Amino acid sequence: MSTPERIVLASANPKKADELRAILSASGLDVELLGRPDDVAEVVEDAPDFVGNARLKAVALAGATGEWALADDSGLEVDALGGEPGVRSARFAGASADDAANVDRLLAELGRVGAVDPAERSARFRCTIVLRSPDGVELVAEGAVEGRVLDGPRGAGGFGYDPVFVPDEGDGRTFAEMTAAEKHAISHRGRALTALVARLTA
Repeated sequence: MSTPERIVLASANPKKADELRAILSASGLDVELLGRPDDVAEVVEDAPDFVGNARLKAVALAGATGEWALADDSGLEVDALGGEPGVRSARFAGASADDAANVDRLLAELGRVGAVDPAERSARFRCTIVLRSPDGVELVAEGAVEGRVLDGPRGAGGFGYDPVFVPDEGDGRTFAEMTAAEKHAISHRGRALTALVARLTA
């Protein structure tokens, strides 16, 4: 398929939108990236999985703007918590919770179930990207990165659960301690977008 000339980013999270822009720009994809219009209502993410929530956002933005729309849904799956917080990652501590509150809830839940040893704190970040045209053409790409959850935050970069997540493929630093380029090279979002770009440019 031909690469769209313009893509609107569906994310209402400015940090996530900045990360999507950075990864796509570094990929060499020749496309104009448009920000989410302020007058588009926030989409209720009530699907049971990442692909469903990403599709809801992509369909809404493509319909509202008449442009190709790119939506991401992602989250942290912690084995000791049965895969939680998963699709509820952004609102784990409540609908209006911030990153710090979500991290605090995550650490409290791990303590509650007695997952103290690093071997008991395995987790993965998972990301699904949906690129959707106004007339219903759709591409889906996924990415994941395995790691573990620390017992406290480290680092000032990134967002979300980055300060407590150490990827297995790294050097012991959390995502929040890495540079943006280091994180994007192995992150779930970086991998999903790389897979998407490969399909667009094949």
